[in-house]
Amino acid sequence: MKLKYKIIIIISCVFIFLYFFIILWYNGLIWPNTPSKKKYPVRGVDVSSYQGEIDWETLENQDIDFAFIKATEGSGYEDEYFQQNFQNASETGIRIGAYHFFSFDSSGITQAENFIKTVPKTQNMLPPVIDLEFYAQHGSDPPEKEETRYNLKKMIDAVYDYYGLMPVIYVTDITYELYIKGYFDDNDIWIRSIFTKAELPDERKWTFWQYCNRGRLDGYDGAEQYIDLNVFNGTKEEFENYKG
Repeated sequence: MKLKYKIIIIISCVFIFLYFFIILWYNGLIWPNTPSKKKYPVRGVDVSSYQGEIDWETLENQDIDFAFIKATEGSGYEDEYFQQNFQNASETGIRIGAYHFFSFDSSGITQAENFIKTVPKTQNMLPPVIDLEFYAQHGSDPPEKEETRYNLKKMIDAVYDYYGLMPVIYVTDITYELYIKGYFDDNDIWIRSIFTKAELPDERKWTFWQYCNRGRLDGYDGAEQYIDLNVFNGTKEEFENYKG
């Protein structure tokens, strides 16, 4: 009987530990996937209208080196906070770039036009980012590969021609596997990997890693209480010289 009670106590303790671990993780208070600051000293965020009004000096003072700011989506949408965020962030020491949420439902050319008319050319800006991830029904019914690559290539070419910077492609594991693996070798990769260490299946080198989607920092007041956290794959000196 004593052995039985010991087993029950051990199992109960394990469940209690897991319960509190999940609560802390869900609320962004702990993040087991956090990369080493020694190995990845360059830290950043990505933001959109969900973060509301942002105090960029407050973010900078929390060891934030870079920020990707949502600019556009599809062929007609501009993030309502983009111009404000881009201007205010540029007045700090944070190095900034803009990202576009790619639509599987409109042409690459019109998406590029939307991005170009929204995002100004600035000195020392990070390369533009094209965010390739599923939304709505596309998660269960992925778009056709060739058409997606065609439109993505059209957008990449137009954006590169305008800014002179090769766009970075933001991917999830599945969008990389379906659309990017074996293609777009000239584009750096920003990988979303919030549960495991960042790795690409073909051992291709990644440049940015989004390791947390439930980060907590001071300095924003939007409806979204969390903020995405990222690292750059390199030293501070390499980041200062990084052009894509």
